[in-house]
Amino acid sequence: MQFQQLAYFVAVADTRHFTRAAQALHVSQPSLSQQIRALEKELGAALFSRARGNIALTDAGETLLPLARRILADADTARHEVLELVQLRRGRVRLGATPSLATGLLPDVLRAFHDRHPGIRLLIEEGGSHDLVRHLARGALDLALVVLPLPSPSPALTTVELFQEDLVVVSSAADPPPAEPAGGPLRIADLEGRPMVMFRHGYDLRDLTLAACRAAGFEPYLTVEGGEMDAVLGFVRAGLGIGVVPATVAARAGLDLRVTPLARPGLRRTVALAHRSDVAPPRAARVLQDVLLTAARRAVASPGLHPGRA
Repeated sequence: MQFQQLAYFVAVADTRHFTRAAQALHVSQPSLSQQIRALEKELGAALFSRARGNIALTDAGETLLPLARRILADADTARHEVLELVQLRRGRVRLGATPSLATGLLPDVLRAFHDRHPGIRLLIEEGGSHDLVRHLARGALDLALVVLPLPSPSPALTTVELFQEDLVVVSSAADPPPAEPAGGPLRIADLEGRPMVMFRHGYDLRDLTLAACRAAGFEPYLTVEGGEMDAVLGFVRAGLGIGVVPATVAARAGLDLRVTPLARPGLRRTVALAHRSDVAPPRAARVLQDVLLTAARRAVASPGLHPGRA
């Protein structure tokens, strides 16, 4: 049973005339009649009675007509739905991001994408890179902003480096500067013994900071640990300790936080956009990917950001 055959059947049922139905559909009358006969043969029942030149629906035709109308209407709806998706008037993108990237990078990017494609729903999942990789692997996300290197072993993912970002030290503006002279850079070794606020386990920034401190020969003094980005910034503002955060987050943190750079070589993280290698992202996700890549190229002009490796 073909959509074309159902359309021919409905046209004849509406006009009760084969020739007029063919004219309305801009096909030849013999072709229309042939398709109707093929449909009747497939169904095993006559759909029209042709007594004395009058065309009438048989019982089988009466049964098929409302079903055929519904099938054709659903097919037309499907065509319009797909067309709207292809033209990016509707659809969704499921994007994962670490909380720091959701805070620092995404607001401006998502606004630019939404202004261009207001009909596309944006579903954002925050989590650490380990969690986001698992979500990508099981098909729960289309794209994810992650921090490299990815956990090993990891599923087959395609990654594109967006930029490298410096980490900086933030402290409460009400406390004395953590470095002398004020505003001067801090060495990793200078963090030894200082009260520090730390992210939860599994957080990329936690792992990076702890590894740097241990490489410098000490265990950091943690006063509070276990928070997400907003919580850590709040604890720092309250004077509970210093924090190590990305430069883009610090730039948005406000005047109640003091930002102190780390002395070279400092700490730097690599941010990448990832998707599954075995499945191409949907078209809307590919457009968002282009917006992210453009934003990343512009962002590297900002302090603390550097081009990613090609």
